[in-house]
Amino acid sequence: MSIPHAAGQERVSTATAAPAATAASPPVISSVSPASGSPGGGTAVTITGSNFNQATAVRFGTTLAPAFTVVSANQITATSPAGSGNVLVTVTTPGGTSNGVAFSYASTPAPVLSGASPNQGPAAGGNTVTLTGSGLAGVTAVRFGSVNATSFTVVSPSQITAVAPPGSAGPVQITVTGPGGTSNGLTYTYVASPVLGSVSPNGGPAAGGNTVTITGSGFTGATAVRFGSVNATSFTVVSNTQISAVAPPGSAGPVQVTVTGPGGTSNGITYTYAAGPVLSAVSPGQGPVGGGNTVTLTGSGLTGVTAVHFGSVPAVSFTVVSATQITAVAPPGTAGPVQITVTGPGGVSNGVTYFYVGVPTLGDITPASGPVSGGTAVTLTGTNLLGATAVTFGGVPATSFTVVSAIQITAVAPPGTAGAVQVTVTTPGGTSNGVTYVYAAVPVLTSAVPGQGPLGGGNTVTLFGSGLTTTSAVHFGSTLAAFTVVSDSWVTATAPAGSAGAVNVTVTTVGGTSNAVTYARVAGPDI
Repeated sequence: MSIPHAAGQERVSTATAAPAATAASPPVISSVSPASGSPGGGTAVTITGSNFNQATAVRFGTTLAPAFTVVSANQITATSPAGSGNVLVTVTTPGGTSNGVAFSYASTPAPVLSGASPNQGPAAGGNTVTLTGSGLAGVTAVRFGSVNATSFTVVSPSQITAVAPPGSAGPVQITVTGPGGTSNGLTYTYVASPVLGSVSPNGGPAAGGNTVTITGSGFTGATAVRFGSVNATSFTVVSNTQISAVAPPGSAGPVQVTVTGPGGTSNGITYTYAAGPVLSAVSPGQGPVGGGNTVTLTGSGLTGVTAVHFGSVPAVSFTVVSATQITAVAPPGTAGPVQITVTGPGGVSNGVTYFYVGVPTLGDITPASGPVSGGTAVTLTGTNLLGATAVTFGGVPATSFTVVSAIQITAVAPPGTAGAVQVTVTTPGGTSNGVTYVYAAVPVLTSAVPGQGPLGGGNTVTLFGSGLTTTSAVHFGSTLAAFTVVSDSWVTATAPAGSAGAVNVTVTTVGGTSNAVTYARVAGPDI
């Protein structure tokens, strides 16, 4: 924990005395940075060493630092007081007072650094770094850690350019030294060059365009991927150990793939351009996740192909039909796209996209019944319905259907036989489960009791027959009547008012409109 201390005061303990304990080790100073500062004081000085816990005072000569902070047992930051000449910096703790380390009050203020650009570079060095700050006129040395810059130029009192020396991967402090002493430090990070371990595939068509996975280390911040001297068409740093790059066009033969980053350029890995197989199309472009379907691959340079892959999975089997065509049996796969590639003496081809399609499922059909004559428009809902090639009602193709979306199809029911059938959907992913659809027979009326009634209506008429469960309307002639479905063979209706004479009574159900039975309108007696 950092412990700040009030300006110009020693820390005084007010705690109740505790039993005697083992004496604390005295503090030890190994260095102070910077080792010089302005006579007016105010210089931020970092003191490193050991046993700094519970420090009560920091002195520059005999003068207390106006403020200091115990950063850790090994580090204190202190503000120098005003002074002159050379003095010894000491630290006091309950364990005693440390050795003294020299600090000089310079008549000329020490230089101050405020920025370094870039703040990282290759471990091999050689790159130019621009330092900005103040008091840089007359600087006599620039160091990266403890190593002198290869060269440097004082551009102005506020800018220096320096050539970084070689260094080990990791951070160092850049400092400059002038008549007034050594500046504060700025962090500069030496970055190791990227290292390549492999490229996959390690060859491809001279036309380029195939994706290559580069594995290794030190890829973070990569700025270029080259195939020989040609930049990759594009690349993506996936992680510190992997890059995905699109190969540019090239001439048949081997080239070295390299990666350039802040740490420099990597070793090379051989990649061979071959006038090898090229795929242009796959038909069909999709199939079931269970595999087993045959696809036709077209392209060029297919003679001598030794492998066909769907993603990373080999085809169940394949046949080279000619230099421009291969037939292959798709293996099982997971729903979604994969790249089909072929491998031949010329290397691995480009990929063509093939989609594994999940088996369709049906969850509902609305309406779930209709007349045996067909013609009913139904809506099917489910999943994986895109690309549907057939809708069947008990094995009979729908009169027509439209794929609305991946979860909905509308279809027109074909004619059928009274009873329940299973409706299924077929797509490149296979055939769905079935949902029940009922073909309803046309209702049949056998009688109306009573067979006559008054012109004013209002009397109850019982209609007997069959297929009456789904009755949706009862007509006396063209006039609708109120009704109640009692059973599949019995409906009661309230006769509407009408004119004298006979009318046809019909019922309408899902199965259609029934035959008619006669009902007579009788005028009342004259008085």
